[in-house]
Amino acid sequence: MTSPTQAPEQTKAYEPHPYIGGRDAALRALTAWRAEGPGAPRVVILTGSTGTGRSRLLTGFLMLCDPECRDGLELDVLDPATVPPDLPAPAVPSAAGRTAAQTLWLLADHYGLSARRTADIFPELAQLPLAARPVTIVVPDVDRAGPVRGAGEPARVVRDVLKPLAAVESVRLLADVPRELAAELAEGLPPGEARIIDLDAPEWADPEGLVLQAETLLNPQFGAPELPFTSEPDARRALADAIARSAGDGAGSRLTVQLAVQSILMHPEGFDPADASRLPASVGDVLDLHAQRLGIHPRALRQILAPLALAEGDGLPVHLLTPLASAVAERDMSENMARGMLLVAPFIRPVERTGEDVPEDERTLLGLQHPGIGEAVRAGIPDVPGAQARIAMELLEAVPDHDWAKAGTYVRDHIAGHTLEAGLLPRLLTDPGLFAHADPVRLRAAVEAVPPEQLDAPARTYLRTAPLLTRTQAPATYRAALLETAFVEDGLPEYAAVLRHVVPELPWHTLWSAPVAGVGAVTVGTLAPSVTASVPTPASASDSIAEASARQGAEAAPLAVAVSTVPLDTPGARPAKADEPTAPAVLVQDLVTGAVIDADPARVQRPSDDERATGPLGFSRGADYVRVWRRGEQQGDEKIVTALISATPFTGTDLSPDGILLVATESGVKALRIRPAQPGATAAARRSVGPRAAGPESAQAPEPAQAPESAQVPESAQAPEPAQAPETAQVPESAQAPEPAQAPESAQVPESAQAPEPAQVPESAQAPEPAQAPEPAAVRAPQAPGPDARPAV
Repeated sequence: MTSPTQAPEQTKAYEPHPYIGGRDAALRALTAWRAEGPGAPRVVILTGSTGTGRSRLLTGFLMLCDPECRDGLELDVLDPATVPPDLPAPAVPSAAGRTAAQTLWLLADHYGLSARRTADIFPELAQLPLAARPVTIVVPDVDRAGPVRGAGEPARVVRDVLKPLAAVESVRLLADVPRELAAELAEGLPPGEARIIDLDAPEWADPEGLVLQAETLLNPQFGAPELPFTSEPDARRALADAIARSAGDGAGSRLTVQLAVQSILMHPEGFDPADASRLPASVGDVLDLHAQRLGIHPRALRQILAPLALAEGDGLPVHLLTPLASAVAERDMSENMARGMLLVAPFIRPVERTGEDVPEDERTLLGLQHPGIGEAVRAGIPDVPGAQARIAMELLEAVPDHDWAKAGTYVRDHIAGHTLEAGLLPRLLTDPGLFAHADPVRLRAAVEAVPPEQLDAPARTYLRTAPLLTRTQAPATYRAALLETAFVEDGLPEYAAVLRHVVPELPWHTLWSAPVAGVGAVTVGTLAPSVTASVPTPASASDSIAEASARQGAEAAPLAVAVSTVPLDTPGARPAKADEPTAPAVLVQDLVTGAVIDADPARVQRPSDDERATGPLGFSRGADYVRVWRRGEQQGDEKIVTALISATPFTGTDLSPDGILLVATESGVKALRIRPAQPGATAAARRSVGPRAAGPESAQAPEPAQAPESAQVPESAQAPEPAQAPETAQVPESAQAPEPAQAPESAQVPESAQAPEPAQVPESAQAPEPAQAPEPAAVRAPQAPGPDARPAV
């Protein structure tokens, strides 16, 4: 307190945040939320139009919440009301590029939860608070959620992640969401529990910060070239004030200022700082004024940028830009592209990619500097679906020999996103090669966005199988094998045959699948010729003489059969014991064709222990996987051949000496010939069959390449002991299934990049690098995917 004779103490002038350069009002609100003081909202929803600086504000705030980054800042010069208390860093599961399920599994991994389904994560979070401290979660980049732009993932993240999190009373939530979803997130919360910070609203306006941003970008001390209006402080300040005043403080103002300054500095010729009419009021104005100043029609600039505005992922490979620009413009853009690349420099950025699997011509991508540029360009395209259709047709033309295995990674992985927005995706979903080779995370997201009634049978099969495809980091060969089996199961053998043709190195061929409900256990065995003599063996008109001769020769050999325990009312089944009508029934089927055989189960002969031990292959089983391995010369030399995973637990498994894997779940039984295996030992005729058969195998069966163990084994590399086959053929023993194996990591997901918005660095301080928001570890998938246990794709 001052005495009457003392001059009043001057109010201390605080420095702006060194990374944000303003937004003090919003920072105070976020700090109050973090301090958990009385009256502070439990849920804060940060929103605003694209380009208002949401991401930069949130990143700067997280710098103050991260203990390591916080130590590198001069907190004493900042307004104390903008500095949150020194607490443990919050969990920050970025939604950028991720699905709602992935975002939830990030949280589960971060907190070490034991949940097996996404629905179980929320009650577990409610039990977490220790020492009376709430669970603090920050979810950035919801507007960039999802691997495919047109799939509507931001809305799904709000509905399936943020709203349930906000409903947990012990969770303090801060989320960065698009404006159209902000009110939905706040809806239903008690009064005072939620606060919406809309950066476009007047109460959060920051005109001084906007001027400071422009002045800093114009300052040669921060990289601007020496020009009359950048070197002289008064001129620089006057121009910064004019640019900020023209941009206003509403929608996209921060991005407008940044792009306006970049445009001026990259091409200062012809720019008159005294002509306020040449300053932009929006991102679209920046594009048009930039083109006009360089003597090019604004439409040409937008046509060059159009493929980037419509692109999926991080950007386009350079070699695709010209043909796609020509496709969108419906004219040859080669000359414009040759002259226009310098023109677009202020608006694009290169993205360098490394890795052995990245083709040489796709190591450099071109993307837009900011999503707001894409929004401005897309707004000027009169028919976006039509433009996307032309892009899709151009991408299809880029597939060599219509072979998806030879397609470039961008074409293969992103064509689904383009056709989805064009409304043409269902037409593309009839190609098994695309199903096998396209990135399963992106393709699944795109297919799930199509109304179910528009999907034909192959697409429905893909969608049913997709949880298995996204559950592992499996290569295309293994994905093709899972799909080949799924097509046989769904009665689409022609699609299975296509996969066997285009992917000849499949680790197995599915011989047949029978939708028999309630299968309890299975075993393989043989029937003597006298027992099988009554089994019909019709020869079709198309049978060759050689096939007929082979069938006749096979009649003298024992017939390999599959034996399953099934419910008593199963068609074709016999009671396991004739004198016990209530005993379980047994279904006997031809092991190669799946045809039901009317034979006494007691006559089935099982392979001896010696036959099993001397066979080339062995197997071991977990709850939802079967691992097949090749025996070595000595114990311990076994090598994994392949593994079969299932969305539902296996109820029975067996392996014939010549390599036919018989597996059952509660919904059916199927037989797979493991490759390479010697088929000669199973002497059985091909017959017309009742179950879904896959058709004849290829005559030339090349040896498959050794599949990576990590791609095929859903559990650890340590194989359990080989499963012991049941002793009696009549009633296969039902082994106790082990505990469910932890599903492996899902497909690789993009790293969360806290993409900074336009720079707002104060003149007095060099801006530090943005802190990486604390990120939970890896995404994991639940063990058994289902409607409420969707794996983290």
